[in-house]
Amino acid sequence: MTVARAGLLIVAIALLAGWQGAPRDVGVIRGHVSLPAVPVTPARPSVAELGSHPHEPVDRRRTVVYLEGAQRGAFEELKPGRARMDQHDEQFSPRVLAITVGTIVDFPNSDKTFHNVFSLSRTRNFDLGRYPPGKTGAIRFDRPGFVPVFCDIHSHMSAYILVFSHPFFTVSDEAGRYEIPNVPPGTYSLTLWSELGRVTPRMVTVPPNGVAEADFQVVRNAP
Repeated sequence: MTVARAGLLIVAIALLAGWQGAPRDVGVIRGHVSLPAVPVTPARPSVAELGSHPHEPVDRRRTVVYLEGAQRGAFEELKPGRARMDQHDEQFSPRVLAITVGTIVDFPNSDKTFHNVFSLSRTRNFDLGRYPPGKTGAIRFDRPGFVPVFCDIHSHMSAYILVFSHPFFTVSDEAGRYEIPNVPPGTYSLTLWSELGRVTPRMVTVPPNGVAEADFQVVRNAP
């Protein structure tokens, strides 16, 4: 074999290896989540400033749509990140946060009063204590699971953090639309979390370079 041919063979092998490793055949899961009538949470005055303007009602329409399992490679390539859950107008923002394992979440106090952030969840039990406006607390979430978040100063404040050990999840928009990109081809169990109710998981098949459509109807939890 000549040197030129050997060089061409090496290049061809490298290109083939790159093609095999590149995520060129991934697909997308998308759809719409229909919710039951959302109860209207009455606006309330600030605890710290009684007589001030009422706060906006709590938005409870966001859902987290996710795969119940993922291919092994998804766990090996998981990269921790950084996220933010603000405290503003005596509400957590966003109210629903979805993150991967290892992510650090910052909890800045953007209000004009003291706040506290804590959770009694077995997934991540923590208490940042009370801290003044302009300060920020941070927590690292090292296990997958569900983490309700509260403020011990303002009992009406609550939020939810869902921690995943794979990247195949998303938070729907206010209209209920969602999209999970870069999903390897295959058949999966797809489900969602909503504070308004529950759904029956459904199987979806993601084609190479294609789209899988999946809509959900949330059934209200029993009182």
